[in-house]
Amino acid sequence: MNGQLSFSDMEYSLRKRQGKKEAFLNRMEEIIPWDSWIQIIAPYYPSGNHGRPVKGIETMLRMYLLQDWFNLSDEGVEDAIYDSYAMRKFMKINFMHEQVPDATTLLKFRHLLEEHNIGDAIFKDVNDRLEKAGLIMHGGTIVDATIIAAPSSTKNAKGERDPEMHQTKKGNQWYHGMKVHAGVDAGTGYVHTITGTAANVHDSTEASKLIRNDDEIMYGDSGYLGVPAQNAIKQDEHHKNMKFEINKRPSSLKTSDDYNGINWDKKMEHDKSSVRCKVEHAFLIVKNTFGYSKVAYKGIKKNMNRFNFLFASANLLMCSRAGRTAEFCKG
Repeated sequence: MNGQLSFSDMEYSLRKRQGKKEAFLNRMEEIIPWDSWIQIIAPYYPSGNHGRPVKGIETMLRMYLLQDWFNLSDEGVEDAIYDSYAMRKFMKINFMHEQVPDATTLLKFRHLLEEHNIGDAIFKDVNDRLEKAGLIMHGGTIVDATIIAAPSSTKNAKGERDPEMHQTKKGNQWYHGMKVHAGVDAGTGYVHTITGTAANVHDSTEASKLIRNDDEIMYGDSGYLGVPAQNAIKQDEHHKNMKFEINKRPSSLKTSDDYNGINWDKKMEHDKSSVRCKVEHAFLIVKNTFGYSKVAYKGIKKNMNRFNFLFASANLLMCSRAGRTAEFCKG
């Protein structure tokens, strides 16, 4: 804010407590490697030598992150920054000197990120820093997938559904949309790999893409029972010798009604699940904390750019909550 306190800043400094939104934004402000992320975007960002002056990369990046974290439209995030002191503070905007970038400017910035796969680079940067800080363990990966719903209606300009989205049945319910597949470090719960497919792609088909070369064990639910027999696994010299801790289907764990002993099979499945549940933490942050349970854009690539930012942010948030911000920033 150009080092100058506004009347709003002075007024808000007298508050007795900090709101949850501001507390979250302060966490992210502290842990995000801003200089590194700006350098990733800079080679693709317009210079502003022709036409009207462009907004700074950091300003646009902060606005885009707010859009992702609070699941807002282009117009919605613009309005929210005007309305929210916490968001304006995060944006580092002082209305005495500048205004919030408009929705069209944000749209162009998002398209630039999508075109140059900046989300992939940001996700990789976070994981590289976790590695350098010694915050990621190796040897085991938990795999899982989650369905992200897409509009099934054809009441739109073209009168058709998104051709990249498909429907699938889970339990007794049908879903239309895409899937995000994640590989999570079994020791820490940080997400190290994500892929995106249509919803009708079986979970197990992406498993080989989610395993790291130095993994010795893979955890998964019963949807991954066929993974050890896949050609992609059997033809890999390292992966074919891995240990696969896959949960059995619940129907195979039944005992007779008059059995009073310990069901050891059920206990072993519980032990597997106690490790496997770590994968749910990142999904919970993305779908509940960030509110991204339905796709915002057409096409898997556009949505995956956002998911790369969201899962990178989820890793940062988990790192911050664990009290490892100083180690991450030092690494």
